[in-house]
Amino acid sequence: MKLERRSKIIELIGKYQIETQEELAERLEQAGYSVTQATVSRDIRELKLTKVPVGDGAKQKYTLLQEREVDLFQKYVRVLQDGLLSMEAAENLLVIKTISGMAMAVAAAIDNLELPGVVGTIAGDDTVMCAIHSVGEVSGVCRRIDALVREDGQ
Repeated sequence: MKLERRSKIIELIGKYQIETQEELAERLEQAGYSVTQATVSRDIRELKLTKVPVGDGAKQKYTLLQEREVDLFQKYVRVLQDGLLSMEAAENLLVIKTISGMAMAVAAAIDNLELPGVVGTIAGDDTVMCAIHSVGEVSGVCRRIDALVREDGQ
């Protein structure tokens, strides 16, 4: 959910001239995300958003401090799309099969995407062991990874 919300934030600040946290929270609510002021503030900080002058400088808007973070997110998604073959749950572990030689890249992508519920990964040549906080969170992690793999690059 955090990744989806943050992707929506990036989309919103690219589409609208958002000046305040309150305005951003309102746009997120309109998009179907229930957020608190603390959540919006944390997202702004962790996404490294900054304000830049607009027009004559009388107004400001949020923008990404480093556009490269969006590129990195897409690169990690692309690694998942290119390397992941299958996933199978085993208690609170997710066993991920990859194309031969891609396990380390897939594990690094999962670690860097910071998916909720993922504790960490261990990779071999074509298998990734992904530790999940609890058995109950495994299906949610599977769904999030599957949704990322099925993305069409947007």
